[in-house]
Order: sequence, then structure tokens, then C-alpha cells
Amino acid sequence: MIELRSDTFTLPTPAMLRAMGQARLGDDVYGEDPTVRELEEKAAQLLGKEAGCLMPSGTMANLASIMTHAPRGSKVLVGTESDIYVYEAGGASVCGGVVYEPVVNRPDGTLPLADLRAGFPDDPEDPQFALPSLICLENTQNRCGGVLLSFEYQREVRELADERGIGVHLDGARIFNAAVALGRPPADLAQYADSVQFCLSKGLSAPIGSMVVGSADFVRGVRRVRKMLGGGMRQAGLLAAAGLVALDDYERLAEDHDNALRLAKGLADIDGITVDPDAVQTNIVMFRVTAPGFTWQIFADAAARQGLAIAELGHGRLRAVTHRGVDSADIDAALTVVRRVIAQGAEA
Repeated sequence: MIELRSDTFTLPTPAMLRAMGQARLGDDVYGEDPTVRELEEKAAQLLGKEAGCLMPSGTMANLASIMTHAPRGSKVLVGTESDIYVYEAGGASVCGGVVYEPVVNRPDGTLPLADLRAGFPDDPEDPQFALPSLICLENTQNRCGGVLLSFEYQREVRELADERGIGVHLDGARIFNAAVALGRPPADLAQYADSVQFCLSKGLSAPIGSMVVGSADFVRGVRRVRKMLGGGMRQAGLLAAAGLVALDDYERLAEDHDNALRLAKGLADIDGITVDPDAVQTNIVMFRVTAPGFTWQIFADAAARQGLAIAELGHGRLRAVTHRGVDSADIDAALTVVRRVIAQGAEA
């Protein structure tokens, strides 16, 4: 099976497995796992922050970050296409008593500054209004096609947040993809955020885990919330060892970006497929099936029967995500499957 549903399907490399087998271990809930501590220090250094915390998942990492930033009864401004708003089960509301105020994402992933400003009540003393305590951004922006947020835009959001006295949290699940695509150090991409979450288990290929980085005080708060949510792990150095290898090897993500563009260009040549190769900035390709008789589900099911796994990502669009587990030959084979499915028609 050619797996293009997500880069979460990556498997640990032989180097990761060796490192896991040799990892020095301790009890991380006590702060005594040396490999976890090494990973947390390295993650913080790479992102230009004071401290880091290993989390079981990106969902918990975002949730713990929001709960640390935002008091109960306040609200956070989030994108309508953000993973935090769409995919994370409303955790900040359920667990943290925090209100989401959705702001419509532009196609480039940004949240219009005017719409962010509109999230603040004219009279902040009026008790009927929840007050914003946090702006959440996402880079790369998944549901907008893995697009990159510009430095200028992030600076403008930072200025708005400072003007209003609130924080900025960056869901940087694929921030290393963004760094590679822009040719900039990861710390440059994190400079305008108070806190950043990134996933070790997507394109970085580690088996489990995400990181939260921020100030030392903030990370202490995240650790407390992690414990409350049941996310404290014991000999977690087994996982951290794979994360350390992943962070040493993140520049290979450029291969995934090349393969995504190869896929998009190939899809653009197939009648019955609509895709914009110029919109592909990282490892995500969004496209539609416009051939008569097809829905996205009919197409995805037919492709799966012929060895290609692909997924829908809202609004009738299909998403293909390239990663370490697929190479250029797999991309060419995937294109062959797409051509054959379209040629055979929706009733095949």
C-alpha cells in the first residue's frame, strides 16, 4: 500500500530503534529521565525558547498550552480551519472552561487582523463578554494545504497581541517542514510566539510524542496540566531517544517537499483531477476529483483497492501527504493508480 493519508504513518528509522534500545532511563514524572531532559533542552534550543516539555500527543500539547495561557471563562481566538478547532475534540472548553472564538482562515492560512480585533469587546469591563486571553496560529496550516505563514504576518499578530496584553500560541505541528521550506532556522519561525507545540511523530518520523516549548515559568505550568490530564510518563526516555534522532535529521524533510510537488504536477496532467501545483509549499497536496460520477469517497475507495491510501480533508477535498515512507518511485506508482481509477470510471 502506498500510504499518503498522513505523515503520522511514518515508522521509526533503524537509527531511532537503536537509540531507543540504548537510551538512559529514569522516572520522568520525577524529572529524572536523562534522555527526556536532553530532548527537552534540545527542542527548546532549536526553537529559541527557555524550556521544553515532552507530551504524549500534539492534541495534549495544544490543550495543555491553552489551559496554561488562558483562565477559565476567557476565550481563545482560533482559525476555523485550525486543527485545534476542528480535530481536537473541543478540549479547551471541556477541560479548561475556555471558549473558542473561531475566525475564518484566508486561503493562505492567515486570520485577518481586522477579524482578530473584532474578537475583543468594545467594553472590556462589561461582564457579559468573555475576554480574549490567547491567539492561536498554525504553521504550517494543515487544512489550507500545508501553507506557510509569513514572518511579516506573524509579527503583526504579535504586535496586536502585545497591544491587547494577551499571548500567542503557535501550533507548529509541522514547523520543521516550514523551516526547511523557508530555509530558516526553526527559532526564526517561533520568535513571535510565546509558546510552540510541534510533533515528533509526523514528518520527523518518531513513533510517539510532541513537544511544548516556551518560557521556564510557562513550561512549569504545562507540566502541571500534563499531570492533571494523565500525560505524565515514567521511563519516557525510550520515546525521547527517537525524538533526539529525529531532530538531528529534520533537513531531510526537503525530500518530502520535492515528492509533494512531483505528485501535484503529475496530478495536474490528469483529466478529471483539479490541483494547483503552485499552491504546494511543503508536504501536503490538496486536490479534487472532478471526473463525472465520482465523489471523493468513491475515488478514495477505488484507489485503496488498487493500493493507494488517500484521505478527505474537508469541503470535498482530498489530501495527499508525503513523508519518509514514500519515495519518488512510490509517487509515480500513485499517479499510475490515479490515472487507472479515473480511466476505469466511478462504476468500476
